[in-house]
Amino acid sequence: MENGIFVGGGGEGYGDKQWLKLDYANRHGLIAGATGTGKTVTLQILAEGFSAAGVPVFLSDVKGDLSGLAEAGSAEAKLHGAFTERAGKIGFDDFDYDAFPVTFWDLFGDQGHPIRTTVAEMGPLLISRLLELTEAQEGILNIAFRVADEQGLPLLDLKDLQALLVWVGENREELSLRYGNIAVQSVGAIQRRLLVLDNQGGTRLFGEPALQLSDIIRLREAGRGQINILAADKLMAAPRLYATFLLWLLSELFEELPEIGDPDKPKLVFFFDEAHLLFEDAPKALVEKVEQVARLIRSKGVGVYFITQNPDDVPEDILGQLGNRVQHALRAFTARDRKALRMAAETYRENPRFEIEDAIREVGVGEAVTSMLEKKGVPGVAERTLIRPPSSRLGPISDEARRAILNASDLGLKYDKALDRASAYEMLRDRATAAAKAAEEEERRAEEAEAAEREYKAARRYSGSRVERSTSRPARRSRHSDSIGEALTKAVVKELKGTTGRRIVRGILGGLFKGR
Repeated sequence: MENGIFVGGGGEGYGDKQWLKLDYANRHGLIAGATGTGKTVTLQILAEGFSAAGVPVFLSDVKGDLSGLAEAGSAEAKLHGAFTERAGKIGFDDFDYDAFPVTFWDLFGDQGHPIRTTVAEMGPLLISRLLELTEAQEGILNIAFRVADEQGLPLLDLKDLQALLVWVGENREELSLRYGNIAVQSVGAIQRRLLVLDNQGGTRLFGEPALQLSDIIRLREAGRGQINILAADKLMAAPRLYATFLLWLLSELFEELPEIGDPDKPKLVFFFDEAHLLFEDAPKALVEKVEQVARLIRSKGVGVYFITQNPDDVPEDILGQLGNRVQHALRAFTARDRKALRMAAETYRENPRFEIEDAIREVGVGEAVTSMLEKKGVPGVAERTLIRPPSSRLGPISDEARRAILNASDLGLKYDKALDRASAYEMLRDRATAAAKAAEEEERRAEEAEAAEREYKAARRYSGSRVERSTSRPARRSRHSDSIGEALTKAVVKELKGTTGRRIVRGILGGLFKGR
């Protein structure tokens, strides 16, 4: 089929080829099934097919297995015999091993090029989801973003947001009159959440250079689409960070890409593995945003494929928009499992040859119940399909091979080194430094003026005693000593008034002037 991706063989004897039509590939899809039923291999063969058709792909490697897309499979591999046998059974006549153009990304910068965004680009809604904030705390975060916009404070990394929240807390009385109450306890709670995010490695997500979408929507050698692999094995330790980042990337695609209607093939295909993490405990506003993006982003030429264990992990309104389905086996051990199995079967177009519910329970590893969109976007009849073998390596590549691919990538010079230009943190720090210097200068001037005033007043006052420096402290005398001194002075003055006093004075004066 010229405009399709070969998925596998269905029908009697698995000889009926099943195709994913490229002109309907942007109408999204679902890959579901229990652990160990073959979801990862299905994701791998779809990524191969899209890349070979010139469609870039973005996917997350949760278990570390998908790096094998960068290397061709080998006839010496353990499963070579099983692969060739399966290829012959489903009529995959041109089956061959091949490698595909891969670019590795990693939020932590260990297994791929660092992938970053800025705090401002992620916005208060997604950051509130990331930090699990309450409604009141989210309101304060919105105030902080508004203040940053009004005062020209760029929010690039986490320290920018932390510094801004400190400023908001210090100026809360003035800001509360304009934007509403700002509780210092709520500001402190947000700061604690940011500290937890920092400990989880979230600091590396925020900063510059930020990811440019054009660097993931690229064609490589021989016109093949670039396969972007996000290393997510370590990232899964912080599942909310993982889900929020992928949702941000999906939102950026929705906002920045132009409308192109229904193209002959997608401009980009986005695989969202472990999709249940996106919707667990998600607020209604966030689920509505995801639903809006899923409904409208197909007109931007982007196909979104959710990968999860149970279809009921995806909200019903979003599930109804996923036209291309690959349902691997579901295990019905509990009442919830049986209900999920029944609901999954009800979403397929019936096939008179078998009961869909029984088929979903019975399909083996590497087999699935598939339904692909046909002409005019009508869902195809459900088929039990044997998934085709992958052309690339099954399993991870070596660390040396990954490092060689990274060193040869032209994106290393652009993203590997972080930038830290002046932003809100530096601007607020400079403001605080300038304010402190101004306050210190004002205090110095006030002290000089006060000292000058004291000197002036001291110079205007006549005193027979020695004038002390204005800065010196006057000697303290007790009240008792003052009374004794006064009594002695009075006695001396009284004696001097008498005859004896006059004689004493004459004697003293005569002695002083004797011999003159």
